Amino acid sequence: MEIILYLSVALIAIAFTVLVVFISRTLKSLQHTLTNVAHTLDGLEKQLDGVTKETTELLHKTNRLAEDVQQKSESLNSVFNGVKDIGDSISNVSHSVKTVSGRIAREGERQSETVTQVLQWSNAVLDVWEKWKRKNRKIEETSN
Repeated sequence: MEIILYLSVALIAIAFTVLVVFISRTLKSLQHTLTNVAHTLDGLEKQLDGVTKETTELLHKTNRLAEDVQQKSESLNSVFNGVKDIGDSISNVSHSVKTVSGRIAREGERQSETVTQVLQWSNAVLDVWEKWKRKNRKIEETSN
């Protein structure tokens, strides 16, 4: 029985040794994997730093561009307001011209009869004047 006890202890020792060897290999493999992961993370960290810097620069450029667009938009607003004012002024002038021309047309129609009478009277006065001149010439010719 003692032999079984010694064989059992020897078997346990061999099993423990095999277990230690496999655990050692596993831990070494794990150490190698973790080292690779650490190197990968270092590279990733450097890349992220670069991306972060580029993103920050891009954000600053975008903000400057947005400010520039805002300033130019405000400048264009004043131009559009000026153009609108010019359009309003032209519309007012056009309306005034229409109003004045309408008044002139109405007044002309109203005064056309008066103008016709004035022309008739002036023609009559001119005829009388011509007759008077002729009469005076005849008188002068006969007196000479």
